[in-house]
Amino acid sequence: MTEPFRLDVRAAGAGRAVIAIAGELDPATAPRLREQGLSLLTGGSPHLLLDMSGVDFCDSSGLSVVIGLWQQAHAGGGSLTLAAVPDRLTRLLRMTGTDSLIPVQHADSFSADQA
Repeated sequence: MTEPFRLDVRAAGAGRAVIAIAGELDPATAPRLREQGLSLLTGGSPHLLLDMSGVDFCDSSGLSVVIGLWQQAHAGGGSLTLAAVPDRLTRLLRMTGTDSLIPVQHADSFSADQA
């Protein structure tokens, strides 16, 4: 069973914020990530780290939001990094070439303490 969609946000200091995502990232939930991410980017946290360890599923709408946040961050002089990316999502990022745009820390090389 998939866990309910949840976004947990925390400041990481020096204009950085972490958004931990849990559940499915799809057409029903992707707008919530977009809204939260844009709010952080325009509200003093131009550097975002998306903790993807709890993402059970991500479709093209979720991927589109991630790419849009990356574009927005770069346009404002910030950055976006994906962390703790599960293998199934890593494959999607590779197939679409997104992993060549957005820095990715895989699940086996990331600890929430690093954020």
